[in-house]
Amino acid sequence: MQQSSEVVNALGLTKPPIAIGFLESQPEGLPLWNGGAVPAGCTFWQKAMSGERFCTVPSDHYGCAVGSYTHKIALPEVRAHELNDTIGFMVESRYVAMSEVPGIPTLAQAPNIIAYGPADQPGFTPNLILIAAKPSQAMLIYEAAIKAGASSGLMNLLGRPACAVLPLTMMTHQASISLGCKGNRTFTGLPDEELYLTIPAERWEPLLESLTETLNANQVLGQHYAGKLV
Repeated sequence: MQQSSEVVNALGLTKPPIAIGFLESQPEGLPLWNGGAVPAGCTFWQKAMSGERFCTVPSDHYGCAVGSYTHKIALPEVRAHELNDTIGFMVESRYVAMSEVPGIPTLAQAPNIIAYGPADQPGFTPNLILIAAKPSQAMLIYEAAIKAGASSGLMNLLGRPACAVLPLTMMTHQASISLGCKGNRTFTGLPDEELYLTIPAERWEPLLESLTETLNANQVLGQHYAGKLV
């Protein structure tokens, strides 16, 4: 089986792919997050991309009302107003329209545990693989995803909130793209030139296996097109 490290090397990714799992219970040997409060759940993406392996409980996600909403996590009664407050601020700032809110994807039910770790050895059974990539790299992953049965060719695309790409992928069982919203880029440091792709975990190994063929095909096409410039 090919490894994610090969994807990083072959595509020149700046960060390794990570695994995310929505679980019933804490996996044996996987530590609970102990890094304190974070401003948003997507902060955990950044931690996992730096090589950390851990799991979180719903309260670890309370820092972002919108992220809690997409993950179906109910805020405690004393903080329940924060979702309406946040959405109201976004509407007042003309960042979103209220009519957009019902269309935001959410998980079907709140997970007891949300786990994160490197895609190669996450320490749990993941639901999704998340990749940060430049558009040219994303194009190659997209082509490999089609070969792997993870995309029909019309890939899901989501702008905001970035975290909603996780439930979108869960709902559709198809690879998805997130352009990375302002909050996500602020909390994770995602560069302007990168975006996210999510792959259903069960399609990840077939995608890795199809990537070499995809890269070779693009090299052949690149040489063919370059010949037309002469």
